[in-house]
Amino acid sequence: MVKGNKTSSDTVSVVDGDGDQGCFWWWLVHKGTTTTFLIVGLFALLVRAAVSLHPYSGFANPPKFGDYEAQRHWMEITINLPIQEWYRNSTRNDLSYWGLDYPPLTAYQSFIHGLLLRFFHPASVSLFTSRGHESYLGKLLMRWTVLSSDLLILFPAVLYFVIVHYGQPSRSRKSDIGWHIAMLLLNPCLILIDHGHFQYNCISLGFTIGAVAGVLSGMDVVACVLYCLALNHKQMSAYFAPAFFSHLLGKCFRRKHPLLEVSKLGFYVLGTFAVVWWPYLYSKDSFLEVLSRLAPFERGIFEDYVANFWCASSIIIKWKRLFTSESLRLLSLIATVITCLPSMIQQIKSPSNRGFLYGLLNCSFAFYMFSFQVHEKSILLPLLPASLLAMEEPFIFRWFMQFAMLSMFPLICRDGLIVPYLALLALFILIFDAPGQERVKESNYFYNYLGATTVRLVLFCYFILHIVYLTMNPPEKYPFLFEAIIMNVCFSQFVLVNLGCNIKQWVLNKPTKLEVDKKFI
Repeated sequence: MVKGNKTSSDTVSVVDGDGDQGCFWWWLVHKGTTTTFLIVGLFALLVRAAVSLHPYSGFANPPKFGDYEAQRHWMEITINLPIQEWYRNSTRNDLSYWGLDYPPLTAYQSFIHGLLLRFFHPASVSLFTSRGHESYLGKLLMRWTVLSSDLLILFPAVLYFVIVHYGQPSRSRKSDIGWHIAMLLLNPCLILIDHGHFQYNCISLGFTIGAVAGVLSGMDVVACVLYCLALNHKQMSAYFAPAFFSHLLGKCFRRKHPLLEVSKLGFYVLGTFAVVWWPYLYSKDSFLEVLSRLAPFERGIFEDYVANFWCASSIIIKWKRLFTSESLRLLSLIATVITCLPSMIQQIKSPSNRGFLYGLLNCSFAFYMFSFQVHEKSILLPLLPASLLAMEEPFIFRWFMQFAMLSMFPLICRDGLIVPYLALLALFILIFDAPGQERVKESNYFYNYLGATTVRLVLFCYFILHIVYLTMNPPEKYPFLFEAIIMNVCFSQFVLVNLGCNIKQWVLNKPTKLEVDKKFI
């Protein structure tokens, strides 16, 4: 069995041991894509439920608690105040206490979830008196809102992508599809952040996966609408904007009436934004009031210890001391645009479905590395296209996933989620090697470039860092020494992955014609 394109040298060959016949994995994947998805999906839900039993961000940590309290507070605000006051500072809505700082779709989601909490447990979302509310029933209901978001948005989006990406699979590829479904639904980083730390990244990432599937199937209008929904749920979805823009623009240029095609897509984009933002379009002040909440420039160019360029290089260059916030905004903008350009140019010149997936990874990586105000959880964004490319780039996917987890390890420890972290890491490694398979033979260009000895050495350091962080105390003079080491190790690996994927995108075979455009020509 071969994961990926069998004719490519950039694949991972899986060598069977005693054969697939008789093993549970063989039975499962040959029951069909839908059956495989349902069984893997059920297991993924059980894993999420198990993680949700553990603590969350800010548990029993007043006065502001953490992200769990932020999400609960937004439910409290949206169900108790008029929609015009959701983003406005007032005596009833103190924006200094977890004020809404995401686009309107997040506010609408908070409103719907708030109604659920008010129906079953009114005390958990009562205005003022529910601040810092922590109860078993409240936690149970909050956890269920994330699980339901997964079921309603992320899971269907993954199924949509798998159906579009693989079409009618041959018998030999069914095991590949089952493996890929498991990798997408059992993403350990996403599970830890959404069901442990507590967020709703599954919604914006689910819309993004749906938009990607729309592009791959040639349904560009659907893709535009779904991506706009992702962008209106979390502004960090802008990490993918250059890839969507360049790919769709490149496709439009190859059609009979490019200007008409661009105008059509622009119409749907503006229409989707108008519908989502409608309650705030009645005045310029109301619109700007919401917009100003979406760009938290006052927080600085980075928070805590994040494995991107600005934080990693701050050990040598004290960016926050040497430059004003305005100068850093400009520097980060220039650096982000420059690092996105190669990927964008490639897709405008020669758009292809494979190139689009690489473009998503490279552009989101550029944002993570160089944009303003990045935090540890933002690694989920470049990790998404890496997961979509897992079949094509299994070694890079595994390498990236492991160091993405390490980059979040200090945050996970602060949240008291060490046990689920270690369990999910072990589960990921187990499933990556696929049940019923005895060994994996790597033939990936990235693996060959690093060399077996280097790979083993880096992985040894990877596991040692976990042990050191858990068992040793840093020197008093350098209390954040271990965080700084973890950050720089992860940053170095992210740079290698990013460079490798940018090169890979440029050496893709250029298509003579886009199959999805035949009907338009």
